[in-house]
Amino acid sequence: MLEAGNQVKAQAEADGVEFVFAMFVDMHGKPCAKLVPVEALDVLFGGGSGFAGFAAGPMGQTPADPDLIAVPDASSYTVAPWQPGLAVVQCDIHVEGEPWPYSPRVILKRMLERVEERGLVFNVGCEAEYFLVRRTESGGIAVADELDRFEAPCYDAKGLSRMYDHLTTISRYLNQLGWENYANDHEDANGQFEQNFKFAEALTSADRMIFFRYMVHMVAHRAGLAATFMPKPFANLTGNGLHFHSSLWDAKTGAELFADEDDPRGLGLSEMGYYFVGGLIEHSSALTAVTCPTVNSYKRMGVGAPTSGATWAPAYATYGGNNRTQMLRVPDGGRVENRACDGAANPYLALAVQLAAGLDGVDRKIDPGEPNMDNLYELSVEEVNGRGIKTLPPTLLHAVDALVKDDVLRDGLGRTRQGDYIDYYAKVKRAEFQAWHSDVTPWEVDRYLTLF
Repeated sequence: MLEAGNQVKAQAEADGVEFVFAMFVDMHGKPCAKLVPVEALDVLFGGGSGFAGFAAGPMGQTPADPDLIAVPDASSYTVAPWQPGLAVVQCDIHVEGEPWPYSPRVILKRMLERVEERGLVFNVGCEAEYFLVRRTESGGIAVADELDRFEAPCYDAKGLSRMYDHLTTISRYLNQLGWENYANDHEDANGQFEQNFKFAEALTSADRMIFFRYMVHMVAHRAGLAATFMPKPFANLTGNGLHFHSSLWDAKTGAELFADEDDPRGLGLSEMGYYFVGGLIEHSSALTAVTCPTVNSYKRMGVGAPTSGATWAPAYATYGGNNRTQMLRVPDGGRVENRACDGAANPYLALAVQLAAGLDGVDRKIDPGEPNMDNLYELSVEEVNGRGIKTLPPTLLHAVDALVKDDVLRDGLGRTRQGDYIDYYAKVKRAEFQAWHSDVTPWEVDRYLTLF
């Protein structure tokens, strides 16, 4: 640790960095940090940085528990391009010298150890959508660009131009970091954007996703705006997805194990790739409790089209080729895109359960059947039921009920000092659902006040 700390300190001094954020995330993916002067990096890397766990968020602690110790990972060192003199290191949480099983990053690392034992590498690419918004005088939100009003604004060049400063700033920063930004576009909804960077090994991609969201927020704030990755911030507009493109590779040879040019089904996917897909479909209902983790998430899902176009979110546990109405899209050979994941997802937890489900499919050789080529948004309920297509959960509560019954994901999320992490997660999420469900909304008052 001290040697790694010396390396980080030397790099920080070369980069002109004066302070480092020792960062970790809670269950919800909220970044928490302490600001550490470069002069104190030997302290950070010598014993970590202490946090009161109960105050940080759902991390499995009460006020009576000992400190969470954030143990920095030197390989995650990242300069903050918008803030001269600042860098970030992502941390694993330990308590009393042991990895803390409530720590999302620890949970993903444990799952990745299973992949490494098989001689495999789990690579992931992330597509994160977000809105740029401004606060209104009434306390609500509106799209930041007042001229962004087209009914179908996707790919609108003028909308891109008006947000040029923000988008190009983020793009430059991504390339300065070496993440290889390859596209930036106006998405389907007014005020919605997506900025893409190259895939990487799963832990690196998860770290980058946390940093990316943090960076987008801070750049927006400096322009007097706000960014939101909330799954459905506007009822009449398309929601924010966080699509994961997954693939397994041979650790020794670097071979793409999901790719097969001779695929008889025509998608360019290998037998292993299809089994991985089979596992994701098999565990889809439980998966969504983690990949779509809020009550708001389920307002994004389904087949009903918003005014801006299509929902672009799945309603059913299916797979197909380059077909965005499916839960799982195979855009080309060698990778699988999970579209049943939204902007609220904690990337560490989401990738851990996705990997557990996919490996179960590989181990059990779960064949997903033939790919679905239909526009699923146009199928009737009768057709869906007649084909035996599984519908994704309609609410967070339904998804959590499925999650606690899934032994594969239970094993994947691991055990804690008080039982399985999955039960702790379910407890937090059920409380979240009940808090939302007990709130009386303006919609209810408008609909029911004088109806009876």
